[in-house]
Amino acid sequence: MLSPNDKKLGKLDPFYRPSVSKQKTSAEIISEARNALRTVRTHRPFTPQEDQRKLFGPASSQTSENRPPSSFSLHASSFESSDSRPISGARLSPLELKPKVPASPATEEDSCFSFPKPPVDAAKIRRISSARARLFRAASQGALLLDRSLPPSDSKKTVESKETVMIADSMVKTNGIYLTKSNAICHLKSHPLQLTYDGGFKEIKEQEMFKGTTSLPSHLKSGGDQGERHARASSCPSSSELSRLQTKAVSKADRQEKDAKIEVDEAFWNMRIVPILHELEKEENIETVCAACTQLHHALEEGNMLGTKFKKRSILLKTLYKLVDVGSDLLSLKLAKIILALKVSRNNLLNVCKLIFKISRNEKNDSLIQNDSILESLLEVLRSEDLQMNMEAFLYCMGSIKFISGNPGFLNEMISKGAVEILINLVKQINESTKKCGTCLPNSGHLLVQVTATLRNLVDSPLVRSKFLSISALPQLCTVMEQYMGDKDVCTNIARIFSKLTSYHDCCGALASYSRCYALFLNLINKYQKEQDIVVRVVFTLGNLTAKNNQAREQFSKEKGSIQTLLSLFQTFHQLDLHSQKPVGQGGEAYRVQRLPSEAEDVLIKLTRVLANIAIHPGMGPVLATNPGIVGLLLTTLEYKSLDDCEELVINATATINNLSYYQAKNSIIQDKKLYIAELLLKLLVSNNMDGILEAVRVFGNLSKDRDVCDFIVQNNVHKFMMALLDAQHQDICFSACGVLLNLTVDKDKRVILKEGGGIKKLVDCLRDFGPTDWQLACLVCKTLWNFSENITNASSCFGNDTNTLLFLLSSFLDEELALDGSFDPDLKNYHKLHWETEFKPVAQQLLNRIQRHHTFLEPLPVPSF
Repeated sequence: MLSPNDKKLGKLDPFYRPSVSKQKTSAEIISEARNALRTVRTHRPFTPQEDQRKLFGPASSQTSENRPPSSFSLHASSFESSDSRPISGARLSPLELKPKVPASPATEEDSCFSFPKPPVDAAKIRRISSARARLFRAASQGALLLDRSLPPSDSKKTVESKETVMIADSMVKTNGIYLTKSNAICHLKSHPLQLTYDGGFKEIKEQEMFKGTTSLPSHLKSGGDQGERHARASSCPSSSELSRLQTKAVSKADRQEKDAKIEVDEAFWNMRIVPILHELEKEENIETVCAACTQLHHALEEGNMLGTKFKKRSILLKTLYKLVDVGSDLLSLKLAKIILALKVSRNNLLNVCKLIFKISRNEKNDSLIQNDSILESLLEVLRSEDLQMNMEAFLYCMGSIKFISGNPGFLNEMISKGAVEILINLVKQINESTKKCGTCLPNSGHLLVQVTATLRNLVDSPLVRSKFLSISALPQLCTVMEQYMGDKDVCTNIARIFSKLTSYHDCCGALASYSRCYALFLNLINKYQKEQDIVVRVVFTLGNLTAKNNQAREQFSKEKGSIQTLLSLFQTFHQLDLHSQKPVGQGGEAYRVQRLPSEAEDVLIKLTRVLANIAIHPGMGPVLATNPGIVGLLLTTLEYKSLDDCEELVINATATINNLSYYQAKNSIIQDKKLYIAELLLKLLVSNNMDGILEAVRVFGNLSKDRDVCDFIVQNNVHKFMMALLDAQHQDICFSACGVLLNLTVDKDKRVILKEGGGIKKLVDCLRDFGPTDWQLACLVCKTLWNFSENITNASSCFGNDTNTLLFLLSSFLDEELALDGSFDPDLKNYHKLHWETEFKPVAQQLLNRIQRHHTFLEPLPVPSF
């Protein structure tokens, strides 16, 4: 006769039978589904390396007529002699100007030619001395040309001048240098003056122009006397005149400083630069010329002559352009570096970028590019030049950077030089210009192909990924995708970037938080549904997002047409895969043994992974389970594909069915076809593939909640296979197999099967082997034994020879100190303690009490070994 406590325990339902009186929350469903629902992993799509370095690869969607060339000829004549010349290259014909010699009213020894004069204000002439009036008339006629030559000994005193010069019987001051009369004459002959007329007169003080003179010609002296008398007759200067005089003084100081700098530059040019240019003109051998180029660059840098402000820059550039025809890659790189440092613009900038691009196409030149630090010069072009005015130059500049970014030896240099920030800033400029103009800039798509291909090469580096996150690069790339949706090359490159980045948790979370990306990816799938190379990467990215973030699953599911888009894609590539199949007599055998999936299979692999991940969300799982199109294609995949054909696709499809079979949804297609699914799973159980076996057992674990499926399992001896799997020493397989046996023991008529194949001993062995490290599995074993012993009258007759071992294990595992001491990583102690307290302990304690009440202890309990 049973005790009251025993009667109470006897009325308890089997542990696995769900209660229908209480509706569980989503959080509870997810918590319980940890082992029933799971995400699926897959490999990132393979991107083959291009055989040749070109602006656009062989898979480019652009035709050769619609894209810039990667091959072209480039010569010295391609460069323009002056950066100020119009881009069209049209030359202006010079005007013929024939000077006429005027009749001199005075008997001057030095006469000058007269040129057409601008109109003169008579009122202003009357306000100045007659000497200054005569000076103005002479100056307004252009350059003062004299016929006296300079002695050879004084030839080095000549300098260029843009200042007004007075010729007298004594010394003349030019650029701060006092020249004799003869010197001044020669100076003017060799360097003609350029006098400008601005509608007014510049006052010229005699004491400045004739400082230190002893005598003046009579016509200048008289003019000076009149000016002096006029000055004495005038009143004291007003405050405005004083301010004007102060301004003139400051202006004079600035001119003197400028003149001094010109003198220094002139001396440095003659002493340091000119000898090097003579060496370059010799062109004796490449080594000598290259060494001279290196010396020239250092000298220009030392003399602060790089950039656009140096006056003799055009002379220098002409010399450099001539050397382009030598045809040496090493020399061309050195020339290009100097030319870029001189800040050329427009057509010359384009040609020098083309020159570097042409050299960088050969991988053997990578070491030359690295040794000469050409990368820094190229990045400076992107950083400082105007994008819209130099779009084509930017294109070839980026092409060179793309080529060298594929060489791992440049990775650290590119990161340290700020390449990532410069490229993302370039992307941002294009996005802003496109948004402002309302249309894409001309050739900007070609440029973006190079930029995104370069970023694709760089994102494998952890440093680059951290920079991507810090400068918010992912939203910028999404914006590019939106604006250039019609450019398949740009979208493919960005899809490759995302497929790489989302393989890492931090980047995956950053992209998942950008809510606009889900609609963007769906639009891409709809637009390029039959383009395998872009679709497979977009779907792979979606799989990464939905695998690691439940919020991402929810946001994706809320997008309009999300499930229909996936279904349409599934149908498209399912048909492509069917058409690619070959009969056995036509090469089918070779196909069956192939290991790599086809392109169509690769898309289906990534797609079924997305479906499996989305099904984890409690709001989407039932929706997918009731979708006849989705379930039908999954079952069709299992029908015509075997593990030998495409292992990953079959396993992913089975995992998706497993996640969908978890939900007991009304009108579930999975539940309607549960017996047919069970039949399809039999071929996986008898395979030699442990991953396939595990997925099939998991599906049986969900389907065996139904009585009809339990009958199918017993009729087809699947239960024996489950008990055999308990010996597999594979923790996950034992867990899943134990779940199926648990469901079988809910039916009283099927409990006896545990004794037929030695099931009790196998369960006890699992408890001993995995209990201390997996309290969930230990709990499952105890639940199965509890169901099995529901009508127990004698423990020994129920559990046989394993009774004492079971009692000892339960007693030991219920001791918290023994159960949780040193059996696993200390960092996981809290996790194990939680499962021990909430799952294992309640079930094990009840099972232990039941066995103890129905067991007669005839001998001491044996001590099992763990």
